[in-house]
Amino acid sequence: MTYKSGPHFLQIPGPSHVPGRILHAIGQPTIDHRGPEFQKLANEVLAKVKPVFKTECPVVIFPSSGTGAWEAALVNTMSPGDRVLMFETGQFSTLWSELATRVGLKPEVIPGDWRHGVDAAAIEERLKADKAHEIKGVCVVHNETSTGVTSNIQAVRKAIDAAKHPALLLVDSISGLGSADYRHDEWGADVTISGSQKGLMLPPGLSFNAVGPKALKASETATTNRSYWDWQHQIGMNRDGWFPYTPATNLLYGLKEACDMIMEEGLENVFARHERWAEATRRAVKTWGLEVLCQNADEYSPVLTAVLMPEGHDADKYREVVLDKFDMSLGSGLGKVKGKVFRIGHLGYFNDLMLMGTLSGVEMGLAVAGVPHNKGGAQAAMDYLTGNA
Repeated sequence: MTYKSGPHFLQIPGPSHVPGRILHAIGQPTIDHRGPEFQKLANEVLAKVKPVFKTECPVVIFPSSGTGAWEAALVNTMSPGDRVLMFETGQFSTLWSELATRVGLKPEVIPGDWRHGVDAAAIEERLKADKAHEIKGVCVVHNETSTGVTSNIQAVRKAIDAAKHPALLLVDSISGLGSADYRHDEWGADVTISGSQKGLMLPPGLSFNAVGPKALKASETATTNRSYWDWQHQIGMNRDGWFPYTPATNLLYGLKEACDMIMEEGLENVFARHERWAEATRRAVKTWGLEVLCQNADEYSPVLTAVLMPEGHDADKYREVVLDKFDMSLGSGLGKVKGKVFRIGHLGYFNDLMLMGTLSGVEMGLAVAGVPHNKGGAQAAMDYLTGNA
């Protein structure tokens, strides 16, 4: 039998569910991107996206995945051969450092164990040792999607300042923005990188660079070749409501709607509900007798929870069982934790009943797959949610 009744449960940590309001907005007729109607849309979107980043700085919007925004951040601020300091928190920090190499930079990676966030003290120590200021940028991931670990960005900024070092702070908040507390201006980020398909509740296809004044100044003298990714051209045309190339018009309709939805709810309320779902999920995991990959309670991600499988059990085979029996997709382990963890997404357009369906599916899957566990995890989550409604 190939037909499966009911909706597929997409519980990966992004792409996340797209609400009907946004789908309806995206479904509007495409308009002339050189006409006055588009100019009005662009001006609205460019203004509405800034509060989501908690910034007064320009936010550049690219038709691309988050990887494109990584590249844009580096090629606009760095010159060939520049050194950038990166901290290994998981698969996405690793991929970013590989990209830096491919665009002609020299990344230096502080190793991590994939179970903790960025060690700000280690960054400060390394920068203090860089007497010649050869390091031009510090690149960190705010919410590491592969591990469920959130790093303290404010502490990283303080470490750079304590070292009295001029390096720029570049932050990947692709999976954090719109789900976890993030403050571009207050935390002193020079570039914040994000994408459309996580907390912003859009399909994949848009990426963002929030550009602080130091980064914008650096882009005036950086010599890495760039054309499509050039901030100066983009920001110049954005001032009048235009883009330098064909924009993703219908996704911009969706972005406008997403920003409206987030602000209608209130950012602090958005953050609070994500924290609540994450706590309920961790209580379920603890009751099952399993282990959360993140080891520091202060760094638990509100966006997703990565769960370690018991020794001798393959996470991908377990995920196959859940998909086959219950039509639910869980996130796979990536890189060093492939086959060792599965990831539960609880972000974006989501509610308590969706979380309870997810956790019930996880628990049923553990039983069907023969994974050793204690019963009652879903009940523990339910008790927490009802007690903290």
